[in-house]
Amino acid sequence: MDETVVSQSQVKAIKKDVVIVGGGMVGAASALGLAQLGLNVAVVEAFEPTPYSSEQPVDIRVSAVSLASEQLLERLGALKRLSSMRRAPYLGLETWELDGFITRFHAQQVGVSHLGHIVENRLIQLALWEQFDSYDNIELLCPAKVKLFTRHEEGVRVTLDNGVTLDSRLLVGADGANSQVRSWAGIGLTGWDYAQSAMLINIKTDCPQQDVTWQQFTPQGPRSLLPLPGNHASLVWYDDASRIAQLTQLSNTALAQQIKLHFPDRLDREFEVLQKGSFKLTRRHAQSYYRDNLVILGDAAHTINPLAGQGVNIGFKDVDALISTVSRAMSKGEPWWEEAALRSYQQSRYKDNQLMMSAMDLFYAGFSNELLPLKLLRNAALKVADIDSPVKKYVLKYALGL
Repeated sequence: MDETVVSQSQVKAIKKDVVIVGGGMVGAASALGLAQLGLNVAVVEAFEPTPYSSEQPVDIRVSAVSLASEQLLERLGALKRLSSMRRAPYLGLETWELDGFITRFHAQQVGVSHLGHIVENRLIQLALWEQFDSYDNIELLCPAKVKLFTRHEEGVRVTLDNGVTLDSRLLVGADGANSQVRSWAGIGLTGWDYAQSAMLINIKTDCPQQDVTWQQFTPQGPRSLLPLPGNHASLVWYDDASRIAQLTQLSNTALAQQIKLHFPDRLDREFEVLQKGSFKLTRRHAQSYYRDNLVILGDAAHTINPLAGQGVNIGFKDVDALISTVSRAMSKGEPWWEEAALRSYQQSRYKDNQLMMSAMDLFYAGFSNELLPLKLLRNAALKVADIDSPVKKYVLKYALGL
């Protein structure tokens, strides 16, 4: 890390308690949570989300927002606005490989009305941004990018490309997988690239909105469906990177034919492909979540196999933990921007994130092996897991963040 210390007298800087680099879902949620504690917060973001219109096509970038994440959004004041836009509730989750060997989770098993909602990432961000106007202690700098980080006597100085300079006690990196903040802090990464890519495909069907999200494992990778509002659904096709690259070159009509050949029969056969996109599967985990006067969270700290749709949810868990850590330190009159508090934030999240990432890797690897004994064993395990039990309820509650 560049430990250059800049004298306060050299530059005229705007003083903030917290500067957050990245105004996406995780960064915006962090800003609201910290502002609710009375802190003076600045958010730096390069791009503003497009205003909502019900006429807009559903974006291909969606998240399965868990109940715990919804509770956080409600505390931040964003859930009501999000509910007035569009989202699709899901009540059930089903996973199988061979017909007849299926594991099913349902909201009724844990006494809740739903397991979560499938929501466009852009709309989550927009609902959070619309809450900024309710706080005089949040300043949004957009469009703006970071030009330079330096240290000053009381924390970190952030110089923007528009000439604005900010001094903060705490710098928060919520700037994604290629985080500038993490790179400047000299925080290393562990991880690898998976051999597969994932293709996201939005379709319009003749069937009304579904309330179950499902996933079938195949030798080439999972095939998944996420319900979307109206007669729409999001398909996720995992496969070899070269195969996904080939599929992205097809016309929507030709792609629809390939989907009919390779997705399970429970997918409505009458559908139209509307949009498509793809990304490579990677795993990255920061070796630390903090440095002096600095924390990272969300994708800046970890990128996870999207197999169980937990990416945004563990990011929101990071936000919740950071807010709680800062609040606890403030209530005790302790410096919330110093190492003791920041180490406490890391301790509350690092092992939990590591566990979730490792569990997804074991699940992924276990279903990628075509050895017959292992195949029979894992399908028997799915069949057994479908039996209602305290363990099944515990697993479901953990996935929901309850």
